[in-house]
Amino acid sequence: MHAMHIEAIDLNLLRLFDAVYRARSVSRAAEAVGLTQPAASHGLGRLRLLLGDALFTRAPGGVAPTPRAERLAQAVQSALATLEDALNEPDRFEPTASRKSFRIHMSDIGEGRFLPALMAGLAPRAPGVRIETMALPPHDVAPALDSGRIDFAFGFLPEVKDTQRKLLLKDRYIVLLRSGHPFAERKRRGAALLEALRKLEYVAVRTHAETLRILHLLKLEDRVRLTTEHFMVLPAIVRATDLAVVMPRNIARGFAEEGGYTIVEPAFPLRDFDVSLHWSRRFEDDPANRWLRQVIGELFADKSA
Repeated sequence: MHAMHIEAIDLNLLRLFDAVYRARSVSRAAEAVGLTQPAASHGLGRLRLLLGDALFTRAPGGVAPTPRAERLAQAVQSALATLEDALNEPDRFEPTASRKSFRIHMSDIGEGRFLPALMAGLAPRAPGVRIETMALPPHDVAPALDSGRIDFAFGFLPEVKDTQRKLLLKDRYIVLLRSGHPFAERKRRGAALLEALRKLEYVAVRTHAETLRILHLLKLEDRVRLTTEHFMVLPAIVRATDLAVVMPRNIARGFAEEGGYTIVEPAFPLRDFDVSLHWSRRFEDDPANRWLRQVIGELFADKSA
């Protein structure tokens, strides 16, 4: 028997085949798919020729399937049902029943700021939904959003262009010191405070480019005593030493509330920044994407620093 390629088959012929198989009648099948009986007979003839099988033989009251038609029917019904489901995908996302996994670009500092509230907020809304975070290089974020490798990106991402975005909060960089640090005892302002920063020694994070830029603009690189890979270790280091860290005020406030820290707010260059949620235009109308954007907006938007 010769090989059969899918491109040789008209989808309407498979719909006709399925209708004849179910109805056991060419005339009733023609009515079901909206064809005249001659057109249905012609279509069935084309399919017989393509498959090299009679497919249906005359029987009392209509037609009966051949063994080949019996074998083909299950595959055709399954394929048509799958296609029908895809074409009629609901335009709603059912969070309470979903077990979807959302992938989100986030730095370690973003995880510390957003994940506790996000997971607490998702628990009653979508108990089966899963979150997976990853930290991508800045130039990879937009392509990963467009390809669907990640669903969202959180954070201050000035390098990320051509995405949809929603402002979550406005923040600024400050200096975090241990409570009782001698530097914080003197009240300085403006240029005097900026100049006094040279008296401090700093811990910096290699992966947080904006804080490194601020240290560079203030010509404080030679005052960096420790450089780490991850942000979340810094509070413990600051609390145990006289080292200072440049970090977002929104995060620092959380540490300060626990006690043991002092916040100093110099008028840094580039100190003000926006934290946004980014997604791809490709997924703007995706029901699941739209649902999680709404939840994140409810949880975080307009809770400014």
